[in-house]
Formats: sequence, C-alpha cells, structure tokens
Amino acid sequence: MSRVPIFGLLLVTCSIAFASDPSPLQDFCVADPNSPVFVNGVVCKDAKQVQADDFLFRGLHQMGNTSNDVGSNVTAVTVVELPGLNTLGISMARIDFAPMGINPPHTHPRATEILTVIEGSILVGFVTSNPENRLITKVLEKGDVFVFPQGLIHFQKNIGHGYAIAIAGLSSQNPGVITIANAVFGSNPDITGDILAKAFQVDINVVYQIQSKF
Repeated sequence: MSRVPIFGLLLVTCSIAFASDPSPLQDFCVADPNSPVFVNGVVCKDAKQVQADDFLFRGLHQMGNTSNDVGSNVTAVTVVELPGLNTLGISMARIDFAPMGINPPHTHPRATEILTVIEGSILVGFVTSNPENRLITKVLEKGDVFVFPQGLIHFQKNIGHGYAIAIAGLSSQNPGVITIANAVFGSNPDITGDILAKAFQVDINVVYQIQSKF
C-alpha cells in the first residue's frame, strides 16, 4: 500500500482530533454584533474603532440571584458579554449556589470546562460516554480545581450550609450549554410523549407531568 494515502489519512485524522475555535490571524477581532453578515463566529469590528471597553467586563464580583427552582445562578462572560473574546477561544463564568442549590446536569458542546471553588463545598461530577456511562465525582473545597471534558454531561451541587461560589473557565468564546432536563422535556415543540416514555421506560403520563413543569 502506498504511504501517501496513509499520510493523508493521518493528516485528516489529526486535523479532526485537534479541532477547536479557530486561531486568531491578527492581534484581535472584536465582535461587531451589529453586522448584518453571518459567519461561523462574529464579524470583526473595524480595528480603528476598537476601544478599551471592548476588552472589559464589569460585575463578576456581584452575587447572582439564586432564588429559582434549582438554587443557582450562572453569570456568563462569553463573546456576547465581552466582544474582545472573539476568536480567542476562551470564556468564563461565575456560578453562585444557594445552600443545597445545584447547577443541573448539562453539557457544553464546544468547550472543556475548568472549575475553581472560591467559597463553600461543592459536589461535582461528570458521566463518561456510551457504553460505559461511568460517573466520576468528587467533593471540592475552597481552592480546589476540577476539569469537565468537552461535551460530557456534568453537574455541581452545593453541599454546604452557606452560599457557595465557583469560577469556570471554558475553551471557547461561545461554549454553548445544553441543560439535559430542559432540552429533553422542554423542547419547542415538545418531543412526543411516546418517544420519551419509551426512552425513559416510564408511563406516558409521567412524561406529560414532567413536560408540564418546563
């Protein structure tokens, strides 16, 4: 067999394996949300019009409102909130937890997440992909750091008696988030009840009851 096809296949495989947000080809590409052009990312603002404020986000010291059904709040700092992140392949978030609050099982389709506990005790975990579906979990204390691999379902829960805070870094300017319960039971339009009943092996009325909460 010729070595050329094998080498070509290796190049294709490597390019897929290392795929991520595109590397910048200039000093910066501040996002222009007013551009009518649609691209895979955000169009660059004219560099001559870029100001320091394009690289600034204020307010991450402020606690988020955790008065909701899950008892947590995520303050995201993606390219939407900080235009200077465009093409740089990073973003971050602050996560606030009420006592016993959770950040429900979710995935980031475009990013690996690294989480640092700033205050409190937080139970974290992620589930490996099919067919093993192994749960990897750990209790984190103040100063601990934990990594959630890209695309895997993961969660956090405040197991302390006070409020907890974590800061997350993500390897994409727009990591995306798919909250599993919301996506499955709160899609628009609904996934039909018979599909979910069979998938979860429950009575269809249970599915309708859960869907009604979303």
